[in-house]
Amino acid sequence: MLVVDDDPKSLDIAASLLQHYGAVVDKATNGKEGLALALETPPDFIITDISMPIMDGWELIRNLKEKRSTQGIPIIALTAHAMQGHRTRAIAAGCHNYLTKPLTPYTFMKDLLILLVDIPEFAIRLQESQT
Repeated sequence: MLVVDDDPKSLDIAASLLQHYGAVVDKATNGKEGLALALETPPDFIITDISMPIMDGWELIRNLKEKRSTQGIPIIALTAHAMQGHRTRAIAAGCHNYLTKPLTPYTFMKDLLILLVDIPEFAIRLQESQT
């Protein structure tokens, strides 16, 4: 999986929690780095911040959805600006959903698992891992 965020604290929290639960995590600090990593080794899913320098999350999402090798990767947007309409815009851009900052260990994993269950390929994996 890939986590893209310019905030070192949020990036470390997300990556550490995911690694604790067994995920192999690549990290990027902006959309340009994230796009390069996703093109090099397409991840199972991507969590990306929206407000970043160099290439923001909206541009990253657009680029990922335009490329055949990455267009099917589930994306969850991450934003500190939980403004009305951001969820709708994220879904319209091709995201499966979005999470809001600040990230805390309990809420991040709980919310992420809820969102992943809604993605068919992850729901199947979760069911298989419980048997």
